[in-house]
Amino acid sequence: MADIKASIDRKANRRGAARLAAVQALYQMEISGAGINDVFAEFDSHWLGNEVEGDRYLPAEAAFFRDVVAGVVRDQVRIDPLIDDALSKSWPLKRVAAILRAVLRAGSYELEHRKDVPARVVVSEYVDVAHAFVEKDEAGMVNAVLDQIARRFRNAEFTR
Repeated sequence: MADIKASIDRKANRRGAARLAAVQALYQMEISGAGINDVFAEFDSHWLGNEVEGDRYLPAEAAFFRDVVAGVVRDQVRIDPLIDDALSKSWPLKRVAAILRAVLRAGSYELEHRKDVPARVVVSEYVDVAHAFVEKDEAGMVNAVLDQIARRFRNAEFTR
């Protein structure tokens, strides 16, 4: 039983690292205009499981990282209006900080497409990622927006 729990914990940590890396990649793409292939190459060689600028990054589940980044890039024109609908009408997505846009896009993609991960886990994980970059109030906004989107795509998980 302990071996199974350790295996699940390692997978969860690798997925958490993949989520953080995906948010960083999406942010980098938006800020620098880098293409997806350039970002994948950079993250494969410099970030995933390596030390960068004195910080050791956890090994990430590369396939999960690639799925989230590629999925957001592919579906962004559909994802952004979903996020806009969940945001306050006086604060549209274009006014949200770029790092938070990356968090919200990645979380929204995963809520719609990664049914293998419970919705509450997805929301919690992306709130944790947001905490790495922003203040508590902004992370609370991430929680509220992703919760609305989770209920849209996976309402059954919340009514059990």
